[in-house]
Amino acid sequence: MTAPPTQGVSLAAVLARADLGLRRIAGPDAADVVVHGAHTSELTDPEPFLLGGELLLTAGVHAPDEPLEGYFEEYAERVARGGAVALGFGVTPVFDTVPPELVAACERLGLPLVEVPPRTTFSGIARAVWELMAQARNAELRRVTEAQQALASAAARPDPLPSVLRQLAQRIGGFAVAVTPDGDEPHHAGPRPTGAAGDALAELTAVVRPHATHLFPTPSSAADTVGGTHLSAYALSTGGALGLATESRSPGDHTIAGAAVVLLSLLTGEHRSTGDTRRAAALVDVLLGTDRVEAATRLLGPDTLWRVVHARPLSPRPAPDLATPLASTSSDDALTRALIPSDQEVAPHKGYVIGVSAPVNARDLPLADAQAAHALTRARATRAPLAHHRPDNAPALTLDPLAGNPALLETLRTWLSLHGNWESTATALTIHRNTARQRIARCAKLLSVNLDDPDTRMELWFALRDG
Repeated sequence: MTAPPTQGVSLAAVLARADLGLRRIAGPDAADVVVHGAHTSELTDPEPFLLGGELLLTAGVHAPDEPLEGYFEEYAERVARGGAVALGFGVTPVFDTVPPELVAACERLGLPLVEVPPRTTFSGIARAVWELMAQARNAELRRVTEAQQALASAAARPDPLPSVLRQLAQRIGGFAVAVTPDGDEPHHAGPRPTGAAGDALAELTAVVRPHATHLFPTPSSAADTVGGTHLSAYALSTGGALGLATESRSPGDHTIAGAAVVLLSLLTGEHRSTGDTRRAAALVDVLLGTDRVEAATRLLGPDTLWRVVHARPLSPRPAPDLATPLASTSSDDALTRALIPSDQEVAPHKGYVIGVSAPVNARDLPLADAQAAHALTRARATRAPLAHHRPDNAPALTLDPLAGNPALLETLRTWLSLHGNWESTATALTIHRNTARQRIARCAKLLSVNLDDPDTRMELWFALRDG
């Protein structure tokens, strides 16, 4: 069982909290154990309810009054099979000391066993774990942001390609190499892996580079671990590849590598048209949060209008095809942003929710980026597949299409006043709830609005009240 994709913390950091008073009494060194959460269970068999990566907390309530020989050994085995990375045992109110059989079993299984003193509550431990995880996540986000900004600055240097690779190698603490479509390595930075790890990295970069002889689609990325060295390779849009080798792997490394892939694809993309390259450079400025409005204006022209698009999957999946090569993922590896001409239509994509900005010139791209983010938030809140930015001066909604139909107007007024509750609306109007639903659906169709949108509901309520 694998651990959840969350920022974990070392068990040693949890044990270091003086306010908890925890003590490791069995199992491996806590510094090598990563905890992804704390879970309390007094079940005899907690295995089916573990996600993996937890510090499992128990006071032994599940144990019989006189446990048979082998009980705690079997219990420890179930905990380990469930994927828990450590076991915390409270010495009260059931047991005065941690059962010796449990200590021996955890030592044999390599499962860290932590003694929880009477004064420490399990909820306090859980809170401490989540606090440490939040601190670790915030630190990782800062690291990723700083790395992205450093990469963007490196791309603006006179020698951009080697500068980006040097920054990348420094930020991930390892080796970075740019590989051409033909397999050459004109630029690299950091200590190169040797032996089997070096050979494996060369194979990975070959895997992600497209070849005419491939019978199957080329993957966009590949990863492996050889002799303790973490290896990864990413395809560049120019046909080349980016190869990385590190002694350790942090959650944000993939995001940092993604930013480098965008930059390297642009820097090596001589085959692109001038328009594509200019648009891509401006998009990267928006994505990486760099303050280059003047440069973007020069690249895109002061009068041409553009839209920024934000797309987020309903479940993990590849980025949607937005009919533009200028798309990249953000720091959370889920949000996709794209820059498109203002006259290009954006259609809903199955499995995605999308927000689209208003048309803007290059100088206002940061504003359009914020507009797309707000539109995406509204689309997610209203469960709509696609939402466009709504300007403050948008024409007010009118109730004219409902004129002459007092039943629809009264149903809409009642439904809005009752916050969209169907049962209450039907009761207030002494009609069947299906009739209420049909009338509201008719209102939405006649008014050409999405009544799941809270802004639309608010506008209609004011229109009904003032009318």
